[in-house]
Amino acid sequence: MPKAPSLRLGAHMSIAGGLEKAVQRARDATCDVVQIFTKNNNQWAAKPLTDAMVQAWRSALTEYAIGAPIAHASYLINLASPNPELFRKSIEALIVEWQRAEQLQLEGLVVHPGAFTDSSEEEGLAKIVEAVREIIDRVQPQHCRLLLENTAGQGSCLGHAIVHLGTMFRGVGNTENLGVCFDTCHAFAAGYDLTTDAGYAAMQSEINSELPSDAIRAVHINDSKKGCGSRVDRHDHIGQGMITLDGFRRVLSDPIFNVCPMYLETPKGVDTETGEDCDTNNLNTLRSLLG
Repeated sequence: MPKAPSLRLGAHMSIAGGLEKAVQRARDATCDVVQIFTKNNNQWAAKPLTDAMVQAWRSALTEYAIGAPIAHASYLINLASPNPELFRKSIEALIVEWQRAEQLQLEGLVVHPGAFTDSSEEEGLAKIVEAVREIIDRVQPQHCRLLLENTAGQGSCLGHAIVHLGTMFRGVGNTENLGVCFDTCHAFAAGYDLTTDAGYAAMQSEINSELPSDAIRAVHINDSKKGCGSRVDRHDHIGQGMITLDGFRRVLSDPIFNVCPMYLETPKGVDTETGEDCDTNNLNTLRSLLG
């Protein structure tokens, strides 16, 4: 396989102690790029960002040479909800999150498309399109794209099939402000087999037929604790799950993905065998596959 061009690898980092602390943590873990939550992920409300907070964040990115900063939106948001109150609350919450991402001049804001619950797949997809079109119109973004994330397909969650993402793109019609964050664990759990040449080629073909050529803007590079098609979202350390190192070699050598920044969302902590930070270990494993 050809060597991937100048991969940009990083991880999701905690903002405990201040946004700039996430950048320091990224540097310490040998990241090139970083993902954060801009607020408490388990709450709807958020304290406004001050000019001082924004400046500290921007200065840290420059000081530590960390690029391609993105954020993940709250998991409480459900743009496919048939419940009018939750649907409206989700729209307002995502507007606030996108405005925060604009303040911080992030490159992307990742969001799970949503779950249709007691409606239907068709109705859920239509709700997502309706919501995203309104949100783009109200935010009028200048810096940051909204990145729809593929899902593992648990319950009634939409986005597990690449055709779902294609439907969303065609419905919204605004590709300038829209993109995809592709999660390897979610894709595998949803039934896309990254471990075989035939399975991988089938996934590539679906991506190429359903999405604009530059739709994928970021990658969540995670192994999967569960098997292909399990529909179970459980992330694992690189090479310790079911995707296999050969699966990750395919991703790292694929021009669909290797031009994008890649972010770990693997378990945090210290490796009991090496005593090394788990993020650093996972990044080293990925980098070792390039040779």
